[in-house]
Amino acid sequence: MPQADPTSELQAALAERILVLDGAMGTTIRSYGLDEAAARGSRYADNEKDLLNNGDILSITRPEIIGDIHKRFYEAGSDICETNTFSATGIAQSEFFVEDPREKGGRKDPEFFQKILDDSFLNDLAWEMNVESSRLCRKWADDIGSDTGVKRYVAGAIGPLTVSLTNSPDANDSGFRVVTFDQVLSAYKHQVRALIHGGCDILMVETIFDSLNAKAAVVGIQEVFAEDGLRLPIIISAAVGLGGETMISAQKVEALWNAFAHAKPLAIGLNCSLGPDLMLPHLEELSACAATCISCYPNAGLPNPLAPTGFDLEPHHMHDYMAEFAKAGLLNLAGGCCGNTPEHVAAIAKAVAKYAPREVPVIG
Repeated sequence: MPQADPTSELQAALAERILVLDGAMGTTIRSYGLDEAAARGSRYADNEKDLLNNGDILSITRPEIIGDIHKRFYEAGSDICETNTFSATGIAQSEFFVEDPREKGGRKDPEFFQKILDDSFLNDLAWEMNVESSRLCRKWADDIGSDTGVKRYVAGAIGPLTVSLTNSPDANDSGFRVVTFDQVLSAYKHQVRALIHGGCDILMVETIFDSLNAKAAVVGIQEVFAEDGLRLPIIISAAVGLGGETMISAQKVEALWNAFAHAKPLAIGLNCSLGPDLMLPHLEELSACAATCISCYPNAGLPNPLAPTGFDLEPHHMHDYMAEFAKAGLLNLAGGCCGNTPEHVAAIAKAVAKYAPREVPVIG
């Protein structure tokens, strides 16, 4: 069940020091060398589609691995770990469990996704994924927090979905959308309630590349708060391109802040997409305009299939970049996205420990 609202407690901590987020769940999962059979487990042994790339299913089929990953990140110095729920909605999970109508000449459209939203198997699966993922992360947050005497937090990860509300996939029909705003809203509300039920402290709308999808997530969070009589802090984090724009909706970071300021997020920030060097000017722009805390968890450089983690930067590189960001007064929360292992996070935690957090500006 939901924890008491930790907003004031987190705000006090953020005023004292830079809090550390975790690293990349997917990157770290791959280090365990799982094969298709191991990912499926006995429960999904007969599924028609491959599940090895469905990392969220491991909270159900291999909870000991997901729990171990949370444990390692908390031990590396993470104050906040995200739940293993990046794709834990019925809409996203349909990619792994439902036949794609395009394979037989059809198309995905609102009628198709209404069937997905009405599918009891997918609804139950999404609920279980989110609840169990929250519980796994909660256990290790509490255990490591108790052992070290440093409070640890759980952030419910709410990913961007595999569909877009902003753009049409049909070059001949610019008004066509595969899914409606209300359908995306419904999927997100189901996820939010399950994350809260599992015991998360924070809701993190992350890796935003379509601002309208993210808007549906934030509206869903606000509706759940109003309907269920509770409130938790929100973190909003976007993935941006080289020009500093969200990659589908092309919204620059100042516009991103203006679009989400009404939700009064605990923090807004940037993650994924770019390595820290390319992210820096966009982080500076966001820091200058946002009247709240700033989070930053970049990829470990650009993708490189020959590198051990699939990305170029090693822990000492991330240490140096994040130390530079912290020294410049740009950070309130720091961590790593794709390519960042527990070793990377330990280096990031060491890098930011000696610097004061960014002062949140009062912008009239």
